[in-house]
Amino acid sequence: MGAHHIDDDLREDGENPVSGESPATRSVDWRAVRGAVVRGLSGLVRWVGLLAALVLVLHVLFVVGEGNSDNGIVSFVADASDVVSLGFEDLFLPEDPKLMVLVNYGLGALFWLVVSSVVAKLIRRIGGESA
Repeated sequence: MGAHHIDDDLREDGENPVSGESPATRSVDWRAVRGAVVRGLSGLVRWVGLLAALVLVLHVLFVVGEGNSDNGIVSFVADASDVVSLGFEDLFLPEDPKLMVLVNYGLGALFWLVVSSVVAKLIRRIGGESA
């Protein structure tokens, strides 16, 4: 009992004895392909939203906790948060700069979570997957 290969199921003429299909006439289950693409795209949208929200939350934690701005991680997160803040960084302008970061970047994080969830659900619904 050696290893079983897909080719072992084919006759000499290339036809599969079980399904009767030759390699040239083998059909593709396009519903399964569509489902995999929809699930993959939906998952990607959710992960992008989650990562953007995580960057914004980390930035809030570093600012409120007075993280060392010379640290590579803190400066990387600050730069990345500027990219994903989408205009939320100066939405409200309270006197306290820590409160400003907390409110504005916190709203940006919530925005990313909500919008990515809604978009992922739309992708699944349009793609015919159950939401």
